[in-house]
This record gives sequence, C-alpha cells and structure tokens, in this order.
Amino acid sequence: MAEKLPAADVEAGLLAHLNSAAEVPDSRSFASALGVSHAELESVIKSLSAFRIVDSTDITKETWVLTEEAKGYAARGSPEAQLVAAIPPEGATKDVLKAKLGDAFEVGYKAAARNKWIGFEKGNKDFVLRKVESVKDELQEQLKKLQDGETVPNKVIDDLKKRKLIAKEKSIWYSLKKGPEFVLKRKTLATDVTTEHLRSGDWKDLEFKDYNYGAQGQPIAKGYAHPLLEVREEIQNIFLKMGFVEMPTNNFVESSFWNFDALFQPQQHPARDSHDTFFLTAPAATKQLPEEYLEKVKQIHQSGGHGSKGYGYDWKRDEAEKNLLRTHTTAVSTRMLYKLANEKPFAPKRYYSIDRVFRNEAVDRTHLAEFHHIEGLICDYGLTLGDLIGVLEDFFVSLGMSKLRFKPAYNPYTEPSMEIFSYHDGLKKWVEVGNSGMFRPEMLLPMGLPEGVNVIAWGLSLERPTMILYGIDNIRDLFGPKVDFNLIKSNPLCRLGLQ
Repeated sequence: MAEKLPAADVEAGLLAHLNSAAEVPDSRSFASALGVSHAELESVIKSLSAFRIVDSTDITKETWVLTEEAKGYAARGSPEAQLVAAIPPEGATKDVLKAKLGDAFEVGYKAAARNKWIGFEKGNKDFVLRKVESVKDELQEQLKKLQDGETVPNKVIDDLKKRKLIAKEKSIWYSLKKGPEFVLKRKTLATDVTTEHLRSGDWKDLEFKDYNYGAQGQPIAKGYAHPLLEVREEIQNIFLKMGFVEMPTNNFVESSFWNFDALFQPQQHPARDSHDTFFLTAPAATKQLPEEYLEKVKQIHQSGGHGSKGYGYDWKRDEAEKNLLRTHTTAVSTRMLYKLANEKPFAPKRYYSIDRVFRNEAVDRTHLAEFHHIEGLICDYGLTLGDLIGVLEDFFVSLGMSKLRFKPAYNPYTEPSMEIFSYHDGLKKWVEVGNSGMFRPEMLLPMGLPEGVNVIAWGLSLERPTMILYGIDNIRDLFGPKVDFNLIKSNPLCRLGLQ
C-alpha cells in the first residue's frame, strides 16, 4: 500500500501550484495528480479557506454510480453471460448451474431465456442447453463505461435503474484560486504565551492567532424532558386548574377484584382472558380483600340488586384473587371511590390520574403492551350526562381540541357510555380521542355511596395526543428502546391550547 502523503506536503503542493498557475479548476483532478484522495485534499482546502489563503467555489454534480451488485457484474460479466459460460457443450441441470452461480442464477436464467441464449432438453425443463456459441455482454460494457465516467444513452440508464444496478450520488468538489491572504508558505501562529516565551523574551517577535470571540463553547451537559413528560405536565396543569386531585397510582400490580370485579365487569368477559391481560405467576393471588364489600360485589354479579338483575352466573372468588398488571387506572378509581364511600359525611370529589397500564397487545405503529392512561372523574349528587359533556368540552378545549363529537358506546361499568371524537385538521377527519360514561349503580351502591350520588368519568391515552402534537407517526419512536435521543434533545417545548 502506498504511504499516505502528509497534510503539510499536500498543502505545499497546492500552494505551489496556485503560485505558478493561479487557479485549480477541478480539485478532483488535482488530487489524482498529487496521488492523494479527494477527502485528504478537501481537509487542506477547508483549512486554507478559513484563513483566506485560497478562495474555493463549490462544484456540485449528480452522477450515476454502480451498486455493489453491479460492480461484481462489471468485473465478472453479467449474470446472463456468466450463465451461458457456465453451461458445458452437452448442457447441465438447473441444480448444477445454481451451485456454480449462486445468487446470480435466477437473474441470469431469466435474462438468458429472454435473449434466447438458452433452451431446454425436449421433455425436460430442468436440463438447460446452450443455444449460442458466444454472447456479446452488452450489460458488462455499459457498466464499465459508467464506471470509467463515460456517457451512456438515457435508455441504457433507464434499463439499469429498473434492474437496480445504479444509484444517484451527489459529488462535491472545488475550483480554487488565490485568496486575499495568499502566501506560498503560511506561518504557524502562536496560540498561547508560555513560560519559555517569557523567559527568553521571544514573545515580542511572535505572531499570535486572532481570538474568535464569536466561537461557541462546548454544549452544556444537561438533561432533556421527554415529550411524554412535557405533555403529561401540561395535562396535569389542566386538571389542577379544573379543581381535580391526583390519585395515588404507584402500584402497577392489582388484583382482578379491583381491576375487574368491583367495576361490575363479569368474570367471563373477553378482556379478562390471558390473551388481553398479563397475569402474575408469583405472587399469583391476593388474600387482602375487604370481605364485606367483596360479598356485596359477589351478590350484585350473581343475582343483581338495586334494580339490576346482575349477570346470573356462579361468581368465583379464585378469579377475583388473581394478580395482574393493571389494564387501566380505573382500578385506582375504584379503590378511591370505595375509600370515599367510607368517609362520613360524604363530600363531593374530583380525581385524576396519569400513569402506566399494561395490556397484552400485538406491538405495531399505534400499539404497545405498555402505555399511559389518563383518567378523570367527578363524584357528586345529581350529576347527569349533560354535566359529563360540559366537563369534557372544557377539558378538551384546554387541550386545543374544540371540535368534538360524541358517539354512544358500551362499557361494562358505565351507562350511558360515549366515545369521544375530535376533528383532526391535519388528517382532515374525525379521530377517536377517548372514552367516557357514567358509572353504573351496580358499581357504586355496593361500595356504600349514598343514593343520588353519581360519578362521571373519562379516559384517554397520553401517547396519542403526544404523537399528534409532535408529528410522530410510530409509537415506537416515542416510547421504548428505539427512541432517537436526538429527537428528544431537539424537541421544542410543548404548549397546549390552554384557555
């Protein structure tokens, strides 16, 4: 391997040429003449340009270059020519030719058959015969011309593009001439006054490099807020302004009782299947359940009460005791409402939560097995569906979503229930943004809440509004191991449409 030319020699060669010829019209040709790569010359050009010793003008050109596959064909011949050359006079089977040509066989086989260079033994399509003595390998010739920088017809370019044998590459090189500070050999400027300079006194004769007062320092090492945390904080501020109190959501593991049964969700409901829920193996079950309340929940499931017929099935305690990763933060809402029911006298409350939940989902662009659930609820006397719609409009307008629609829906623990839709100006269509409803009496009365007390509630994910606000179309780019940290560093501050 040739020894690399020192940068000082490259610089000396360039300055000497400019001193005699006054210009370098093409830095690529000059690099070849010096016997160095263009990248080596380019670093010298940039250094000299910074000190105005040379003036450089960019020359940009797009050229067609060969792919790795095409480089192999230029060296060894096209796959169809390789195939013909590999067929002996007596012919050969496809398996023998595949063993000789490898990956090139299929491409070469189709092209050679199209050119009528090969045929088959009568009655045997697996035995390939050569139909020509020799072939003119036009593909190899075309690829070599491109490789050598020669011009080829546009039709040839189109054919090579279809076969994915060429790709466009942008090349940048330079034309050079003397700059206003041109010298045949530049001086090495001092950057600091050392002890030796002071002792010897030669600092008086030194030329110092100018200070660049406009230069930026090293970026300060600091932390960055994740988009989910920024949007979470803004949504949290909305809840606090509306008078809500945050619920404690620090236990990811819940029992099926609080996650499903206390919400009047039947034990045979599909959501309680292992295909939708992560159940724990250790500890597999909990024994710490409020016995009196558990009996009331069992009764309402089996035979109803408070005007309800129930579900009419044999409720099993073993199912209720199973531990799982909570599928929604409504499990926390259930605990809080039960606690509120036992506080005397009753006082209306507004609760909210924003935390992680877990579902056995197939991971794709819009779904993860772990995501964040936002939930709000109000517990008070005489609440109606009209109150729910009014609160939802206040909440979503604060999020910047003023165009809302509501669609009747079904939930086991709310009646009536509504899906919430907002018009997306970017997508030009209505998109679902949440779910809502009024908790059923079958859920509230067994807790001990007074007659006439209603609960309105709604929920949505944190990820969906964040993806809309930040223009992210794949949830895996927002949350998980594939997140690009440069995206987090460069994100602007989140500002929702606060009213």
